[in-house]
Amino acid sequence: MTTEIKQPQAKQRLLSIDALRGFDMFWILGAEGLFAALFTLTGIGFFKLAAAEMLHSQWHGFTFYDLIFPLFIFLSGVSLGLAAKPIASLTAQQRKGKYQHALKRLGLLFLLGIVYNHGWGGGIPMDSEGVRYVSVLGRIGLAWFVAAMLVWHCNLKTQLAVAALLFFAYWLLLAVPTIGDYGGNYSVNYSLNAWVDQTLLPGIRYQNLAVDPEGLLSNLGSILNAIAGVFVGRLIVQFKHQPYTLLKYLLLAGLVTLLIGWGLDNLVPVNKTLWTPSFVLVTSGWSLLFLALFYFLIDICDYQKMAKPFAIIGMNSIIIYLATALVNWQYLVNSLFGGILAALPEAWQALIFIVFLLAVQWLLLAWMYRHKIFIKV
Repeated sequence: MTTEIKQPQAKQRLLSIDALRGFDMFWILGAEGLFAALFTLTGIGFFKLAAAEMLHSQWHGFTFYDLIFPLFIFLSGVSLGLAAKPIASLTAQQRKGKYQHALKRLGLLFLLGIVYNHGWGGGIPMDSEGVRYVSVLGRIGLAWFVAAMLVWHCNLKTQLAVAALLFFAYWLLLAVPTIGDYGGNYSVNYSLNAWVDQTLLPGIRYQNLAVDPEGLLSNLGSILNAIAGVFVGRLIVQFKHQPYTLLKYLLLAGLVTLLIGWGLDNLVPVNKTLWTPSFVLVTSGWSLLFLALFYFLIDICDYQKMAKPFAIIGMNSIIIYLATALVNWQYLVNSLFGGILAALPEAWQALIFIVFLLAVQWLLLAWMYRHKIFIKV
């Protein structure tokens, strides 16, 4: 992990990408509770429906909250695509530095993921069998690493071939009965993912479930989200001087991908935990549509003021994500504003608590942004 103290290169990057990344992170800083609090306060049915979208799907299906993780992976791929450059064009010393950075980033995200999970519970010395090794950060690191290797070593045609092979190979693995009662279905207990996680995954699984939400086999799906982002990054570079043409392609690709994803739902259910191929398509479609919206508003219409609050989050996304697990924000909010909250009518307390919670986190990030402190992994 490095701390960079420098001026953000706003003119050399699309602000919409940083803003969308920040918008994505905004919902896991505590904002996912806003709609439930608003429904409690007002009783308006819309807020009840919106609050349901802030929960993960129970198994098959899709909610807005299911998009947060794959959107982040997709955007990491977009950043790779924007800077796509064959590693063979670099000097030997430059190549060595790139490889070292990639391996360090992968390893650090893997370790930080364990820390985020409070993986060894009782602290060091730890029981290796009691560690949850898989994590959100570890999956982000692996997806980025594989996508980076493709970008650095393969041409566009090969990248497309690898993506297609991975898509259909994973679908085949899920669809065909393979080991005893496992495989050939998409159930909680007897999908191939369940056998892989119970047999090959070291340590513990999340809540001792049959399938870990960040389990081994489903990495094949999340890697595809990163590769999809790479293709979009290349598209942005190709049409960066034709903004409306780019916008048209982003919208068209998003709608087509979304329709194909839902069209496949009867064959391979849209499922976040299994990260099925149809889930990859649905989340990539929505990612493209959100990127198109943010690109239109921020980079075409130049609504910079709208972008900046989210961009401030996006510039330090990994560190604030870690802080959601390692910092007791609720205690801090109660320590600072407990008297104000207690004085409010009970119906208002949940909503205002969330507002204070978000404000404290955002003000910290704004201070870091103002002082040009960007912590990257």
